[in-house]
Amino acid sequence: MKLGIIAAGAALALGLAACGSGGSGGSTPAGGGDIKIGMTVSTLNNPFFVQLKAGAEEEAKKLGVALTVTDAQNDASQQVNQVQNFTSQNMKAIVINPVDSDAAAPAVKAAERVKIPVIAADRGVNGAEVAQTVASDNVEGGKLAAQELAKQLGEKGDVVVLQGVAGTSASRDRGQGFAEGIKAFPNIKVVAQQPADFDRTKGLDVMTNLLQSHPDITGVFAENDEMALGAIKALGAKAGKEVKVVGFDGTPDGLKAIQEGTLAASVAQQPKLLGRQSVEGAVKAAKGESIPKVVAVPVKVATKENIAEFAS
Repeated sequence: MKLGIIAAGAALALGLAACGSGGSGGSTPAGGGDIKIGMTVSTLNNPFFVQLKAGAEEEAKKLGVALTVTDAQNDASQQVNQVQNFTSQNMKAIVINPVDSDAAAPAVKAAERVKIPVIAADRGVNGAEVAQTVASDNVEGGKLAAQELAKQLGEKGDVVVLQGVAGTSASRDRGQGFAEGIKAFPNIKVVAQQPADFDRTKGLDVMTNLLQSHPDITGVFAENDEMALGAIKALGAKAGKEVKVVGFDGTPDGLKAIQEGTLAASVAQQPKLLGRQSVEGAVKAAKGESIPKVVAVPVKVATKENIAEFAS
């Protein structure tokens, strides 16, 4: 994720706030043209997905297609309704960033039955076939997080894991990768794992509670930067000193925390690239072109040493 991507994402976050995450979960049309694409995002109350949306809108404009984006507000049933609405509106293709990888399946199947191709963005769909899945390699990212946390801890210590939204492929895969990666370090013990739903406030609350039962921890792996930032707030002066925290996403706020020394590292994704490639795949599928089943977007560990590659 290069400097321009982050700067643009941060600037767009302000501009999108007015149209992004209102209580109705309403739609935001962008672009024009004969091809109409519907996109449902799990939540726009998260900077990562604001950037994903921005990338999707940029690609729609570039390709001259009409893109309508809706905010599911982390409500799986609301997202199913949004996909059903896209289907009834005769969208030529649908992009879904699932709230719940399992719950999304029935709506995806309904779209496929009427020959509307579905692209899964950032998270997979379980129990239904999609035309394409565009996602970061989350298992590999989890392994990289384990390796970096071990390095930060001198390969010993007690750590806790803050998990994302249960039922999402991103949380499952990152957790799996971390568990596999940390096995290589027998002197590191995972003493607790608890969901904080990819949310900063919940990350603060969960970390506060975990510190009461595990006051001597030396490391934290959070499955996204928002939870990591919440954990850092709970840790206070310990963050970056007695306790090393590793996040996931490489969001602007996460990268700022790395520069400040409170976040040790983040496995950086490229959300705008995820959004762009999802729309690119949707347009090709809408035109009946052949597309690969999986597009893997690379991840890379961002640390204080290489932060110049990621931040402006």
